Amino acid sequence: MFIDFVKIKVKAGNGGNGAVAFHREKFIASGGPDGGDGGKGGDVVFVADDHLSTLSDFRYKSKYTAENGANGSGNRRTGKSGRDLVIRVPRGTIVKEAESGAIIADISSDEPFICAKGGKGGWGNQHFSTATRQAPRFSRDGYPGEEWELTLELKLLADVGLLGFPNVGKSTLISVVSEAKPIIADYHFTTITPVLGVVRLDPETSFVMADIPGLIEGAGEGVGLGHRFLRHVERCRMLVHIVDVAGSEGRDPIEDFKIINEELKKFNPALTDCPQIVAANKVDLAEDDQLERFRAFIAEQGLELYEIIAPIAEGTDALIKAVAAKLATLPPIKRYEPEEIPMSVLESKKNTGFKVTRDEDRYYIEAEWLMKILNKTDPDDYESLQYFQRVLESSGILAALEEQGIREGDTVVIYDLEFTYVP
Repeated sequence: MFIDFVKIKVKAGNGGNGAVAFHREKFIASGGPDGGDGGKGGDVVFVADDHLSTLSDFRYKSKYTAENGANGSGNRRTGKSGRDLVIRVPRGTIVKEAESGAIIADISSDEPFICAKGGKGGWGNQHFSTATRQAPRFSRDGYPGEEWELTLELKLLADVGLLGFPNVGKSTLISVVSEAKPIIADYHFTTITPVLGVVRLDPETSFVMADIPGLIEGAGEGVGLGHRFLRHVERCRMLVHIVDVAGSEGRDPIEDFKIINEELKKFNPALTDCPQIVAANKVDLAEDDQLERFRAFIAEQGLELYEIIAPIAEGTDALIKAVAAKLATLPPIKRYEPEEIPMSVLESKKNTGFKVTRDEDRYYIEAEWLMKILNKTDPDDYESLQYFQRVLESSGILAALEEQGIREGDTVVIYDLEFTYVP
C-alpha cells in the first residue's frame, strides 16, 4: 500500500547520571572525589533511503526511542554514550512538528538530519570539589533527551509531473518513454499510486517523470484520489498536461484542461505558476475540427502543444525533447527550508513539574519540559530572553527560588544555561 503521510513520536536518549565515588587506594587515606560523568544519550537521526518509496513501515510502529547514556562510575570513568537511533525514510520526506505544522527538515539530500538531540551526561562529584568542600557527596543527573511529535509527509522528487483525467494516457506515455511499468487498463483509477520513471535522452541527459493519479473534478477538495496525491506535484519543476483530444469518453478536452488547472489552483495557488506543456493524446481518434478547436484554445493560453499517439510512441520523441529543453532553463527541484517552531507551541506542552536544589549560592533547576524552550531561546536576543523569563514566572519557578532564599548575585543553573539572579 502506498502511504505518504504518517504521525510518529520520537524521543532521544537521556544522559546518564553522574556518580558519587571516592578514590580508594592502599596507603592513601583520603583520595578525594572521583565520581565519573554520565554518558550522552543517543540522538534520533533521519536518513534518506533510495530503496524506500513509501512510508508504509510507519503504519505498524509510531514510537521511536534512542538509547539512554550509561551512568558514570568510580575512578572518574565516564558512562558509555547511548547509541543513535537511525530512522530511514524515502528521499523527499518532509518532517514537520505535528501541532504547528512547522517544517523541521526536508530529507532530500544524503546528509543525515538530527531530529532530536540526546541529553548530556550529568557531572560526577569530582566536579564539585572546592577548597571548602573537599568531599562532595552529590552529583548531577543526566539531562533529558528531546522529545517530539512529528508528521512525516512524502513529496516525491520528480522533475516532471504528468497531469490529466483518468484514461487520457498518462500511464501509457510514461511506460513508452521510460522503464517504468505501471498497470495499464481501460478503466478509471487503474493507477492508484504515483509512478516514477527515469527518461533518458542520451548518456548525459535524463530526468524523472511522475504519473500523478486520481485527478478529477473536485480533487482539490478530496474527491477521488487527487487530494492524496496533489502534494506530489508541488516539487515538480514543470508539468505535462495530457488531454484526450478526441473526447473518447464523452468529455470536452477544453473543459478537461480547465478543470484540472482549477484543481491545481484550489490545492495550491503557487502551482498555477509552474511551467506547462500540453500533450494532445489520441489524435488518431479525433476529428479535424476537434483538433483545430483545441489547437486554437491552447494557442490562446500561450502554451506549447504536442500531438501524440502514446501507445505507438507517435510524436513522443518531440515531446520529450521539448520537455528536456524546457528543464534546462528551470531551477532545480524545490527544497523546503526549515521553519521556526512557535514558542507558544512549546509552552503549551509544558507541565508544572520542576525541581529546585541549592548548593551554597548556586541554585539548580530541573524540568524536562523546559528543555525545548531553553533550546529555542537566543541569549543574545532581548525579546527571546524576556519570553523565557515570563515562562519562569508563570510556571512558578521564580517563586520557588525566592522561597529557598535566593538573593541578588546568586547563580541560577538551568541545564546548560547559567545566569546571575537579579530581582
